[in-house]
Amino acid sequence: MSMRTWRLAAISIVTAGALLALSSCKCPCGKGKKAKEALDIDVTAFGKTPEGQEVKLYTLRNANGAGAKIMTYGAIVTSLEMPDSQGQMDDVVLGYDTLDGYLKTTPYFGAIVGRYGNRIGKATFTLDNVAYSLARNDKENHLHGGIKGFDKVVWSDKPVWKSDAVGVELTYLSKDGEEGYPGNLTSTVTYLLTNKNELRIEYLATTDKATPVNLTHHGYFNLTGGERDILGHELMLNANKFTPVDAGLIPTGELQPVKDTPMDFTTDTAIGARIEADFEQLKAGGGYDHNWVINRSGGGLILAAKVTEPTTGRVMEVFTTEPGVQFYAGNFLDGTITGKGGRVYQHRWGFCLETQHYPDSPNKPSFPSTILRPGDTYKTTTVYRFSTK
Repeated sequence: MSMRTWRLAAISIVTAGALLALSSCKCPCGKGKKAKEALDIDVTAFGKTPEGQEVKLYTLRNANGAGAKIMTYGAIVTSLEMPDSQGQMDDVVLGYDTLDGYLKTTPYFGAIVGRYGNRIGKATFTLDNVAYSLARNDKENHLHGGIKGFDKVVWSDKPVWKSDAVGVELTYLSKDGEEGYPGNLTSTVTYLLTNKNELRIEYLATTDKATPVNLTHHGYFNLTGGERDILGHELMLNANKFTPVDAGLIPTGELQPVKDTPMDFTTDTAIGARIEADFEQLKAGGGYDHNWVINRSGGGLILAAKVTEPTTGRVMEVFTTEPGVQFYAGNFLDGTITGKGGRVYQHRWGFCLETQHYPDSPNKPSFPSTILRPGDTYKTTTVYRFSTK
């Protein structure tokens, strides 16, 4: 079946479902019909990897005209279009126009990283009395799954249609021993673009042997649409504590209060307000690149962060079931990367809010565990919700 024929078949299926739902709708205004007809998925070829694997690009569109593009290589969000306060749609994530950009050296733009997002100290851990050695791809440490992590593989795919959202389900089998990790790990990541202008990310994973798992989305956001740096964005983090790091950006194991430090974002604060402060923790990573401990008293989705861009009026809220969020202020962007539309990504041109368990948890017994065992299911959800003010 050709790609075009496949898409037409999928549209026929969803149209039938929409008509069935509308037949029981008691709303006289007809808005339900408009919303359901506006939802759209388009799937196109996006090139091949050096190994000859075909890569697909999913283009999602919601009832408001907002859009997302997600490719099967790296489960990468290549574009995310959201309105400003005047209704102008702009792409609010960094990335490349073509697959080639992502195949070259890239700072994980828009990718799903794993098996273990963030760092594992000394690239080693011990689990059930067995020592495991991982790739040292961040000086002496292990970062974002290793040399060929989940961001550098092609995921299997299928479209997802819902009454109020469209998306793509992506699945990858990481085999026992891949990048040094134990167990055959099957991971499924579902991206949903909702009619509430949310990018919802649902993660599932199972294993046949105990293994650390810490999946996250490594999107670089710029709510100006990439027009300037992110230092004027105003950030709120729902966190009274953070995990301080050593010179290699590995957590020391402490939970340190943010009060009276440049790490305090408990109220809306410009990202650039204190980023150059004479504070030891900011010197380690050349700015913010730390895990904050989300204030929570129970499970479920909770607000972790909110970012407001004053000139466009865009607001992004981050909800998650995870215990932590890594705020990274684009410290290592340095003008050597040319991204979408020929734009050069200068210093601090994008920020990341990576929901997660804490870095180096396999080596920190006091941190929430990241060990997944056979018979259990890894399940977590993060929502990036966009609005205007």
